[in-house]
Amino acid sequence: MEDTPMAQLRVFWLSAVLILAVPPLAQTAAANSPPEQPSRMPPPLRVVDLKASDGTILRASYFAAAKPGPGVLLLHQGNRTRQSWDDLAGRLAASGINTLTLDMRGFGESGGTHQKWPREETPVKKIWADDIDTAWKYLTSQPGVNGNVIGLGGAGLLGVDNAVLAARRHSTAVKSLVLVSGETFLAGQQFLRQASQLPGLFIVADGDEDPPTEEVMEWIYGVSSCPGKRFVHYVGTKTPWKGFEDTGVPAVGTHGTDLFETHPELPGIISDWFVTTLIKTPSHAPAEPLASASILNQIELHGGVAQVTEQLADARRRDPKAQLFPEVVVTILGYDHLAVGENKLAIDIMKLVVTAYPDSADAYDSLSDAYLADGQKDLARQTAEKALALLDSHAAPASSWSDTEERRKLIRDGAQDNLKQLGVPVDH
Repeated sequence: MEDTPMAQLRVFWLSAVLILAVPPLAQTAAANSPPEQPSRMPPPLRVVDLKASDGTILRASYFAAAKPGPGVLLLHQGNRTRQSWDDLAGRLAASGINTLTLDMRGFGESGGTHQKWPREETPVKKIWADDIDTAWKYLTSQPGVNGNVIGLGGAGLLGVDNAVLAARRHSTAVKSLVLVSGETFLAGQQFLRQASQLPGLFIVADGDEDPPTEEVMEWIYGVSSCPGKRFVHYVGTKTPWKGFEDTGVPAVGTHGTDLFETHPELPGIISDWFVTTLIKTPSHAPAEPLASASILNQIELHGGVAQVTEQLADARRRDPKAQLFPEVVVTILGYDHLAVGENKLAIDIMKLVVTAYPDSADAYDSLSDAYLADGQKDLARQTAEKALALLDSHAAPASSWSDTEERRKLIRDGAQDNLKQLGVPVDH
């Protein structure tokens, strides 16, 4: 292999990216740059009364988007009401997502009697399921709401368990979940294990005033079988247990929607998540290293690349847009093997990345590097030219994780450098 300065630069730069792109499990979400906030005018808020199946009146707030689009139903925690979602609901409506917030029976301005949420199936669960389905019917019947693309958000035990169970009841229409500081029991856990195409955003703080919420949220994140899931973990000091969320425990800004005050970037993170999973790529979110750890480990095993390639093919038969791993991490893994002279394995890994991300100029440029290192000049030329053609077409981002002009220039320089080494004329 001819170890050119350009190749060294690309490998070093890409490895540096890994340090930034793959934080440890105990990451602080504040380290992530908050999503860009949309410019917006406050959307009209419509307070509505919904009649439950037994005649009880439930109060809700509807935030209408300015144009047709998906919908989101938000369910509050046991020591708050629907107003705790107001800021987020306004952001979502401004982003094109029609949003309904509901006061659960016995809470806020809704009628009925508050009853504690049981683990087992009881008439209480059936009543609240019927109430939520009443709200669901209202949301999905509104003009401009795409009833086949709906997101659900829940906070605390009350909201999280109800959101998961509502997703189970409406599994074909629910395309995204946001679960904040809560728990779901056996029926919900079983559903999350089976819902391999339902992306979820799981959010928790170490200092949650209702411990062990942090451990429980890590657990149900692990239970979820969808590779397009994300864990937002606010690291801090553990709080001693004082009681459950609906028993008058003093709020310190660490549980459920109270996190919006202590972490003001969080509503933007949630809004960006719903925009991605309901508007940009419905029912899909980028695969992340934490969710893909078993796949990433498998690639390193003997025969692992072939096994993961088959798993990807099987996943694509069920969902043509399925992704099992992040492009950038497996690309870096390929360069790690290239750096120690394991050229054949590096080629196999880079080919896997191209299979998973066929529109990525970055993936083809990296595969060209591997072929060139192995002396496969014709294939190195073909893949470098493919990288340049993808860049020139502007039909897709330069890679799944970056499309900045700086990144595009680095890819272009790398592909052109490979062609120069091969004696191929390059147009500037």
